[in-house]
Amino acid sequence: MKTLLFCLLAIFAVFAVKNRFLSFRSQSPSDYSGTGPEFSLRKNLNGEILSEGLIYGPNGKMSNSFVARMVGEWEGNTGTLSEYFTYSNGKHMARKWHLTLGTGNTFTATADDIVGEGKGVISGATVKLTYRIILPDDAGGHTLDVTDWMYLTENGVIMNRSEMRKFGIKVAELVATMRPAPEVKSTHLHGANGHDSDSDMRVLQ
Repeated sequence: MKTLLFCLLAIFAVFAVKNRFLSFRSQSPSDYSGTGPEFSLRKNLNGEILSEGLIYGPNGKMSNSFVARMVGEWEGNTGTLSEYFTYSNGKHMARKWHLTLGTGNTFTATADDIVGEGKGVISGATVKLTYRIILPDDAGGHTLDVTDWMYLTENGVIMNRSEMRKFGIKVAELVATMRPAPEVKSTHLHGANGHDSDSDMRVLQ
């Protein structure tokens, strides 16, 4: 009996060590110090941003996907990031982050569905943000601990990966891209007045 208990404890210890030191949560901002391109909240989370993402459940299977339009606006060291989500299950959600740059490479983030303040650190090409989020009632109304990492690539695309946990157990994971929205211009064609009125909001590739 003692041998079995010892084996179970050993297995639990291995899983605990793996989960803490050999997984997503083992990352530290210092790991990315000096990497580039340098992430700037005021530059890279500014203007209109398009995002596409996948959400995975605790079993590792994709449970939902989304597209989102984001708009970042800054004035000095404070800014907002408005997010408008459309999910594959037909649901819509909006959130408005209020971002404040702090001393050194730190910042804080608040929103209506966030408990208190989120704490962020900018390091090289990365941003780490931790916060507690309250899910909508139709999603259970649970409060989850979130670790959010953003990685800036050479072409300006941001890769976003997040883990959501409850009581330390991973319940969901998000993977998404964020990129500057393509510029929208009017298109002029030969014809009546040289203008195609139906193409005013056509996105030029």
